[in-house]
Amino acid sequence: ETVSQNHGCIKHQQTLLNQLREVTGTTDIQLLQQALQVSNGDLGEAVTFLTEKNAKVPLQDETTYYQTSQVASDRYISVGSQADTNVIDLTGDDKDDLQRAIALSLEESNRAFRETGITDEEQAISRVLEASIAENKASLKRTHTEVWSDSPNPHDRKRIDNCPVGLKNVGNTCWFSAVIQSLFNLLEFQRLVLNYSPPARVHDLPRNQKEYRNLPFMQELRNLFSLMVGSKRKYVDPSRAVAILKDAFKSSESQQQDVSEFTHKLLDWLEDAFQMKAEEDREGEKPKNPMVELFYGRFLAVGVLEGKKFENTEMFGQYPLQVNGFKDLHECLEAAMIEGEIESLHSAENSARSGQEHWFTELPPVLTFELSRFEFNQALGRPEKIHNKLEFPSMLYMDRYMDRNREITRIKREEIRRLKEHLTVLQQRLERYLSYGSGPKRFPLADVLQYAMEFASSKPVCTSPVEDIDSSAPPGGTTGQQLSMHYSHNGSFMNSQQQRVPIHKPFTQSRLPPDLPMHPAPRHITEEELRVLEGCLHRWRSEVENDTRDLQGSITRIHRTIELMYSDKSMMQVPYRLHAVLVHEGQANAGHYWAYIYDPHQRCWMKYNDISVTKSSWEELVRDSFGGYRNASAYCLMYINDKKPFLIEEEFDKETGQILSGMDKLPADLKQYVKEDNELFDKEIEEWDIMQARKAQQEKLALATAAAAVSAASNPEYMEQPSPTNDSKHLQEDTERAISRAAAEEEERSPEALLSAAIKLEYARLLRFAQEDTSPENDYRLQHIIVYFIQNQAPKKILERTLLTQFADRNLAFDERCKSIMNVARAKLDLIKPEEVNMDEYEMWHQDYRNFRETTIFMMTGLELFQKTNYVEALMYLIYSYQYNKELLSKGLYRGHDEELLGHYRRECLLKLNEQAAAMFESGEEPDVSTGLSIMNELVVPCIPLLLVHDAERDLLAVEDMRNRWCSYLGQEMESNLQEKLTDFLPKLLDCSTEIKSFHDPPKLPTYSTLELCERFSLIMAALGRVPTKGR
Repeated sequence: ETVSQNHGCIKHQQTLLNQLREVTGTTDIQLLQQALQVSNGDLGEAVTFLTEKNAKVPLQDETTYYQTSQVASDRYISVGSQADTNVIDLTGDDKDDLQRAIALSLEESNRAFRETGITDEEQAISRVLEASIAENKASLKRTHTEVWSDSPNPHDRKRIDNCPVGLKNVGNTCWFSAVIQSLFNLLEFQRLVLNYSPPARVHDLPRNQKEYRNLPFMQELRNLFSLMVGSKRKYVDPSRAVAILKDAFKSSESQQQDVSEFTHKLLDWLEDAFQMKAEEDREGEKPKNPMVELFYGRFLAVGVLEGKKFENTEMFGQYPLQVNGFKDLHECLEAAMIEGEIESLHSAENSARSGQEHWFTELPPVLTFELSRFEFNQALGRPEKIHNKLEFPSMLYMDRYMDRNREITRIKREEIRRLKEHLTVLQQRLERYLSYGSGPKRFPLADVLQYAMEFASSKPVCTSPVEDIDSSAPPGGTTGQQLSMHYSHNGSFMNSQQQRVPIHKPFTQSRLPPDLPMHPAPRHITEEELRVLEGCLHRWRSEVENDTRDLQGSITRIHRTIELMYSDKSMMQVPYRLHAVLVHEGQANAGHYWAYIYDPHQRCWMKYNDISVTKSSWEELVRDSFGGYRNASAYCLMYINDKKPFLIEEEFDKETGQILSGMDKLPADLKQYVKEDNELFDKEIEEWDIMQARKAQQEKLALATAAAAVSAASNPEYMEQPSPTNDSKHLQEDTERAISRAAAEEEERSPEALLSAAIKLEYARLLRFAQEDTSPENDYRLQHIIVYFIQNQAPKKILERTLLTQFADRNLAFDERCKSIMNVARAKLDLIKPEEVNMDEYEMWHQDYRNFRETTIFMMTGLELFQKTNYVEALMYLIYSYQYNKELLSKGLYRGHDEELLGHYRRECLLKLNEQAAAMFESGEEPDVSTGLSIMNELVVPCIPLLLVHDAERDLLAVEDMRNRWCSYLGQEMESNLQEKLTDFLPKLLDCSTEIKSFHDPPKLPTYSTLELCERFSLIMAALGRVPTKGR
């Protein structure tokens, strides 16, 4: 009962702190505690204290330190470390209005707590969940250009072997996926959740709100985990678990809060659920809560206040660390473990200084650090993200922070402090050598001495630097005859000769005289002076270089000594291995979350990004997590005790000794649940396959009909038309030329012999084209299908039938020779047996060529529109040409066009549209703002996954540029309606999922003859060739 009362007291104090933080926007936990202390718990007085313009923080008294064990105990230690985005402006001059606002806010908050028993913190979490649910529902009403849709083909959503299962983003729920995946991959945690069974007494009716809230959530979490274990799907839908969380609260607001609060609350609910079970299972003993044992540890707060010492033991869950001002995790920890001036703690003197140290007495198996990368900007009235770089190791040794190593750590810290003081002195001395001078520009002293030596040893000159320049010469610098001047009778100066004034030509006449020295030089210097000066400068430069090397060497040795200070074996007995890194990309009020999780069995890092689960590397993790490189950085680090392998070890069957995997891990009820879901998915696949088989049968019939039509008409549609068109005329002319050449070269004039000779000549001509190395604007593949076939190594039978079809064209010239050859060709086509030429394969090759021509038209049209700066229309042509071209290239190198070229213009088109849309948004004018956001939502955002899916460096940088442009607006003043639109838009832009959105259907293409197509293609490619290389 006493424990329960203390727990309630702690929660009430935490509620007061959260109310203060929300009303005032103050995030300093100590300042909030002081305000409550000064006001004796009166919230109105505490707010007045905090909002005074010149309020000074009073000296802390002893009670403040002793209260730490209550206010900041157990899992609440880091709650409130992040700024709330819902800040009330209390900076107005009207004191009456201010007091009314404070009183109204506090009265409403207190009334809500009394009526519902729900704290402000819980309401904040509710807002996160409701925002996600609302976003999910709203997505159903959006246009098709904004919907994240599943692939209609269930085979695309089928799990491959035992690959990890992803989680679908059901509307701004990437934070949920990142946290859940990190916990799920802790196999001990996974086992606890899967094997959880609710207390027997709650099966009839839950007794209180906690049971009503937590138990349904636990069941949905078990269901979700079971699907992640045994599902046949590549990814599963967590909507029901999110919906249960949402239904647990009553809130009318939909405002996204800091995701770290969700993590805190999630562990709270899990702890409460397991506590109920533990209390039921206990038999006269103190119940053990597995969540507490897994995630919570203890530390000793050792403090001194005005010479008085104290010690308090406190519990912690997620340990908060400040990022700003630190370069690595150990620096953050060192700063977090020491508060205030602590020297008096180490001495027997009665000092007036105050401070406290934290020493871990018990570390949890799962040690979680919460990196505070958000701080509240009081001036702007909103939170901002800290993008500073912070390094962290894959293996973290916690020995130096343990209470049992307190004395040795203090000695080492003192030694490090002394070394750093010495290091500072050495660095200051080195800086004097490397930045020498008294003016604004400074240079390395060794270089200064070298420059002086070079000046002294330069060839002396005996004239002034301006004496050899003739000031009377004309601007052109003419060295010919001087113009003599005399005074004329009418009082004006005249030339003695009538000559034109020379025209100044700067690029041809302003040339340096050949005898002008390259550098300034002394006018007079004797050999003796030079010898003495050179000797001194050489000696001084050597001394400076030696001093610089000595200083750099000493600095390096000190750095190395500091690095190795804790490397002895006695300080490497508490190893924690990095298990998961939760990453946030974006700004404080908008962004995307994903996780890197280590797989000990594959010994590699995995990237969990919503539905996408891919192999990664430490290098990629560092790039995305350390910060400083772009807007992405780690906000949570999860380490596990490396001496407790049960955390990540698979479970063994007690009877057989075999590792339990897949469905064998699951209890009977969850096996049935997963089995039913898998049966639904199998049925979906079966129905899809039946539907596709039906379509394939219909297509086969259509192909058979088309093949019959081809056989009847002799030529494919792009080779022969019912009447002579421009395209068929071009082909007929080639055919007739081949026949004429064959007739001229062949002695035997029979139609069979002429046909054979003509085909050989035509093939030889086309083979030369196929083998010729041409410029990009002359693509012979567009001129003839045989060139395409040769370059892509089509089967011989396909080539022969295609050439026969060309010579069997009914539209050849109506002379007797052509007619007879045409009849022979048609007869040979009829004699070809089905087993000799596979008509399905024949049609496939011809379809590929049709696709190539179609892709060319998409590409050509898109590039033409891009050249005309019509980026809106150009985009779809470039997008589809790139996608179709990629499909062609997957079959062979010469099946399509230059992928890099298409990728460049696709990327540039998106960047241009992004630039246009951003400019419209910056204008602030309503029609322009709406148009700009429409361009982004309907054109740019749906295409971003296409740039992300293959991880091409230039595409990733382009996406980063586009996102940075819009994220830069977050720190700027703008009207509230613009801020609202920006906040609504940014999550869509920052979503890193590579799931392809559906967008506009491909544009309809015009029909071009071969001649027209080749001419237009040549023109646009030649125009691109004139673009500088750097521009391409």
